[in-house]
Amino acid sequence: MRNLLASSERGLVDLQAADVDWLHQLVADWQVIADLSVSDLVLWARTDTNRFVATAHCRPATGATVHPEDVIGRRMPAAREAMALEALANKQVVVASDPEWTGTTAVREEYVPVMRGSRVIAVMTRETAVGVMRGGRLVDRPQEDLADAICHMIAQGAFPIRGAATGLRHGTPRVADGVLRLDNEGVVTYASPNASSCFHRLGLPGDIEGGHLAEAVTRIIPERTPVDETMAVVLMGRQAWLTELEIRGVYLSVRCIPLTDDGQRAGALLMVRDVSELRRREQVLMNKDATIREIHHRVKNNLQTVSALLRMQARRATNDETREALAEAERRVATIATVHAALSQNVDETVDFDEVFVSVLRGAAAVATAGGSVNTRIEGRFGIVDADAAQALATVLAELVTNAVEHGLEGRDGTVTVTARRDGDDLTVHVIDDGVGLEPGTVLTGLGTRIVSTLVQGELRGSIDWLPVRDIHGRRGRGTDVVLRATLKASCPR
Repeated sequence: MRNLLASSERGLVDLQAADVDWLHQLVADWQVIADLSVSDLVLWARTDTNRFVATAHCRPATGATVHPEDVIGRRMPAAREAMALEALANKQVVVASDPEWTGTTAVREEYVPVMRGSRVIAVMTRETAVGVMRGGRLVDRPQEDLADAICHMIAQGAFPIRGAATGLRHGTPRVADGVLRLDNEGVVTYASPNASSCFHRLGLPGDIEGGHLAEAVTRIIPERTPVDETMAVVLMGRQAWLTELEIRGVYLSVRCIPLTDDGQRAGALLMVRDVSELRRREQVLMNKDATIREIHHRVKNNLQTVSALLRMQARRATNDETREALAEAERRVATIATVHAALSQNVDETVDFDEVFVSVLRGAAAVATAGGSVNTRIEGRFGIVDADAAQALATVLAELVTNAVEHGLEGRDGTVTVTARRDGDDLTVHVIDDGVGLEPGTVLTGLGTRIVSTLVQGELRGSIDWLPVRDIHGRRGRGTDVVLRATLKASCPR
């Protein structure tokens, strides 16, 4: 009972993996029963000493609980075990003849055997406060009948229904949102006030009770309107699926739980929720996301245009110094365009920097190589980086790689290795070349160095150091090790 039982109680219950999976499915969907009957549900498993221990507990969302305290891990009182054993032996629901007085209220108890196949694997108790008023509302007999029907399905091994939509999905209807009961022909025999209001907003006139729901909804759907292919079987109560209806801007989410009795169809329970406001907000967010992606796409195109113009101007330049300056500017613009290209592909203003840096490294090394053969290597992972940090980080690393190729290797064969180590928001990067290295006391004053220092201190909230390469014994070797430490704001690497 891994995730159902308190850690201190594990090992007391011996069930097959398939049995545990069945109980997990029950617990995932039993909120419906608790809400329909305004009852507490407790799942009891039999221990190796033939006692019962509480492994899961569900309180109603439609009224007050009878167990404000936590009951998981408790043993069933000996006076109640006889009824639990009767439910196990007879494989039938057992209702206590007299309510149990808790000191503040009278509680009616039902013992439901949980069947999987032909075996009873646990007992579920349904504990309901007795009285005309329950949880601040009048007792709704049709909804209690629906809860009874599902409990009998549990005792027959027909519930939970495999593949059924549960309450874990966004916008899935709940009992409080609206409940309907259908007969075998899809005719509405009961509709809660909230359910009636939902279908009235959709466009169904008058009282929906007594009408064929699927036919009534089909009549009001405008021509050439796209319809969810699951709509018909859900509105007729045939499949345990979730569907969505949309008519003139009104969205209803409808969930179906087919009811059975001894293997025969016995109608269906439908829950309905008006999700129009949810869908409107989602549409607004989608429009904003699309706008942001389009902006990044246009910025990328504009930067590529600027890059092309700089490249054309560099070709026309007659002065070598001017040509080199324009080439450097073109490379920097292309690096920023690469980040915007990645941002235009997602909606959360973050990028997988490992994918982006492959292009940045290849471009920087190619542009800077004037002679010789330069190999580039990437070790470690950068992870997910937010948009602002990605722009600065890409620019800084492109400058460092270019500097390593141009000045560290100076046109000779060599290798530039970039290693990244991510620890939460902290990132450490080494850009290592096996070139001539820096002379002690060298002061770096170039434009690239100033760009790097400004971005590291301002945008990346970090530091940078130029160090000589050291071997495993700490002796000075060939090349330079540039150590970049940055503080990022995005999540850890995937």
